[in-house]
Amino acid sequence: MDKALRGEIDQLHAELCQGLADSRRIAILYALSEGSKNVSELMETLEMSRATATRHLKVLRESNMVDTQREGVSIYYSLADERIVKALDLLREVLAGILAQRKALAEALE
Repeated sequence: MDKALRGEIDQLHAELCQGLADSRRIAILYALSEGSKNVSELMETLEMSRATATRHLKVLRESNMVDTQREGVSIYYSLADERIVKALDLLREVLAGILAQRKALAEALE
């Protein structure tokens, strides 16, 4: 693969990961996996302010992880690709493995 193309792909990959680098954005993605929601619904479901929800939705839109659809005066957000939740679930499995290793290490030290 061409070095410049590989660099561009790596940069896009990093930007995607950066979009996941906040627990509130991950919570938004999981909430949207249950169906499209507007900002008010996300605020209520996730107990966050409008400013916080809007700021994180902007990052997720810029990372191409959520799509928008206007219905009257409301904008509804949905997952741009359902595989993002599968990726999040896989990362949680990796995290569970890491935590299990740390637990085993802590028990060995006791």
